[in-house]
Amino acid sequence: MTKIAILGYGTVGSGVYEVVKKNKDVIAGKLGDEIQVKYVLDLREFEGDPVQEVLVHDVDVILNDAEVAIVCETMGGEHPAYEFTKRALESGKSVCTSNKELVEKHGPELIRIAEAHDCSYLFEASVGGGIPIIRPLRTSLAQEEILSITGILNGTTNYILTKMETEGLAFDTVLARAQEKGYAEKNPDADVLGLDACRKIAILTSLAYGKKVDFEDIVTEGITAITDVDFAYAKKMGATIKLFAKSVKKGDKYYAIVAPFIVKPENPLYAVKGVFNAILINCNMGGETMYYGKGAGKLATASAVVADVLDCARHIGKHLDIRWEDQKLAISPVDGAVRRFFVRVPLADEPRIKDIFGEVEMYTDIAAGECGFVTEEMTEAEYRDKAAGFGSVLSMIRVD
Repeated sequence: MTKIAILGYGTVGSGVYEVVKKNKDVIAGKLGDEIQVKYVLDLREFEGDPVQEVLVHDVDVILNDAEVAIVCETMGGEHPAYEFTKRALESGKSVCTSNKELVEKHGPELIRIAEAHDCSYLFEASVGGGIPIIRPLRTSLAQEEILSITGILNGTTNYILTKMETEGLAFDTVLARAQEKGYAEKNPDADVLGLDACRKIAILTSLAYGKKVDFEDIVTEGITAITDVDFAYAKKMGATIKLFAKSVKKGDKYYAIVAPFIVKPENPLYAVKGVFNAILINCNMGGETMYYGKGAGKLATASAVVADVLDCARHIGKHLDIRWEDQKLAISPVDGAVRRFFVRVPLADEPRIKDIFGEVEMYTDIAAGECGFVTEEMTEAEYRDKAAGFGSVLSMIRVD
């Protein structure tokens, strides 16, 4: 029997407890051994909940118990999760986590600590909830050169954009609905400003190229400026709008961005609706593969944590290596990235638009007092210079 502990009995922690309990026989059949939750750490009491039987309030009870082989860190945030994780690894206990903030900030360090103490630090649940993506990157695609990663990595923003598209509602209206349904937090900034997706693409890019990507180096734009008028233009183009988290390798340069994009139906991510997430990976030999599913939620995320628990249980006393050096990966300025741009401007004569932006696809009958157009391919720097020369751009959305 393999005994584990759970740090934090919130949404994900309680989900891990439930998955282990409900799928006890399934897990034992596939693992050839039972998984038992010996402790759950939380400062609160949970009267009437069976977890009370294993509830403790002092992390030292867990860290000092040699029977506990695996710790599930589902607390979230950097502190005290970092200190607890480090101490667990130093005591030879493997740690499985859903904590994207901790993974993004301290992943390489914690992996090396695990290696030094013959245990593992695994974090499948930190990106994409229940979607298997970390494991494919470090195993199934290990032989590939990753050319690009494009993801819809935040269910809240995808839900909001889907409702704006299908019901013609304003951003603020849909956000309020999302908060009522529990899809968005009371303070939704991490989601709607793109910060959550940014941390996730930083983790995926780090794993793809084996070096640390600092999320603060990634240009990040949220969805707060997207309007129903933008969707009217997109519909005219036969397209939609998605918040993409994207990293691309071009020669010896690496680009990364989180921003809204105009997306055409030929892109597999076009069809990803509602709270679902998806990640599209393009490799130099195997081409494109896509990973789709629930990107968040109690049981989906908890299931991914338990998958890592099983992996660790199969390799007690061994280190499951993840190539992720602490050396920083240089993210090139976004100025050099080449793409097309959808631009809205006050109603202007087409010759002047073409004189500044070159050949464009014009859209003149969508909204009163303005027009829109899609540019030819150009660098971000070239677009910025042209927009400054034009002088009265209302908005811009990149085109994938």
